[in-house]
Amino acid sequence: MPRFAIVLFAFLTAIGWHVPSVWAAEPLSLVPFRYDPAHPDVIELNGDISPGAALAFRRTLLAAPDARIVVLNSPGGSVTAGLLIADDVHTRKLATVIPAGSTCASACAYIFLAGNERQADGRLGVHQMWSEQPDLQAAQMSIADVIDTLNRFGTPIGVVTIMFRTPPDDMYFFSPEEAVRYGINRKLGDQPPTAPAVAEIPSSTPSTALSAPEPGVADRAKPSANLAVASPPTLSERNSAALSTLETYTRQPTRMAIYAGLDFFGRDVGTASVADAPACAVKCFELGAACKAFTFNTKTRPGRGPNCFLKSGRGEIDGNSAAFSGELLARSERDPSPLTIGVIDPQTDLFQDVDLPGLDLSRRPHPASTQFDCRRACIGDDRCVAFTYLKPKKQCWLKGSVGTARTMAGAVTGGKKMQTFTPNTISLD
Repeated sequence: MPRFAIVLFAFLTAIGWHVPSVWAAEPLSLVPFRYDPAHPDVIELNGDISPGAALAFRRTLLAAPDARIVVLNSPGGSVTAGLLIADDVHTRKLATVIPAGSTCASACAYIFLAGNERQADGRLGVHQMWSEQPDLQAAQMSIADVIDTLNRFGTPIGVVTIMFRTPPDDMYFFSPEEAVRYGINRKLGDQPPTAPAVAEIPSSTPSTALSAPEPGVADRAKPSANLAVASPPTLSERNSAALSTLETYTRQPTRMAIYAGLDFFGRDVGTASVADAPACAVKCFELGAACKAFTFNTKTRPGRGPNCFLKSGRGEIDGNSAAFSGELLARSERDPSPLTIGVIDPQTDLFQDVDLPGLDLSRRPHPASTQFDCRRACIGDDRCVAFTYLKPKKQCWLKGSVGTARTMAGAVTGGKKMQTFTPNTISLD
């Protein structure tokens, strides 16, 4: 078995996750709904809402008695079926969410707005309903049903106004700013509207994990900073924290993106001395919701100072071949894309007692007082291709080009290269 696979297997075992048994119940698919017993609190809607979708949802609910949230991705469909499904969502007090990258439009919007809690990270689209039969009386009755239904759901008046002003052959998608302005998203404890939601319808329609290998910054991470957290929650406690349904769904990590050779710089919330990277990941879980990422320093041996750095987020990124980093991802977050950044690896790209004379970006040294800060300054400047730090004078010279190197005692030189880091994203389900 490849070493990386062994590490991943040990990692998953260490944090208590396992591959579901082959004897586990199979997912139930009643188009357009899907329910997986491995996630008993979630029902997924993916696809068009057909006239028979309301019955499919009732059958799905029977198979999913512990369902608490409906995840939506649908362009719409039957208004009647959408209203019936929305009524069941409202009656069962289910939460609704549109994940980032998904769309919930037309009849699907009724289902979303019925949520006891609701969160639109993706696109929410509304318009007037339409009918193939131009029956004025039937249309008026249908509008009355929609208004009554939306009113029971506590739909913001601004949303209803836009819905009835948008022609049936068009679609209005709310921006993130409008979602805030109109109160589209709703969580447990939010204040209900002080007046009926639907009134009159318009008549018109830091510190760093891997600084130790660089001279002068080894004292940045002291053993005394070692995880000053009283009684950290266990993994099970982390997952059963007293959060709302939406908060549980959006915040609970379901995947981990792993990067080899990448340091997450800053945003530290704790440190530890552990045996390996999987043990560092366990420390992150034990710390609870405060820890969203970690970096493990492969150069620092256990017991010789902190080598596990726990972080509130990814923060700045820095290429370092001694780094092994992980980022926890919630359901609402997309898988990260490969990163291409300028790198001056402190393990392989620094040359002691070497100077690059001339070709400086400025006639004055850059205000960086340490070798570490000088390296970071070059990385952060797109014009900089290399740097030389003169230790006796504490001077940092950023270079716009590379000339002929020469020997100079006390000088440190580093050259920048572009490097791509592709994450390996693993499931924690």
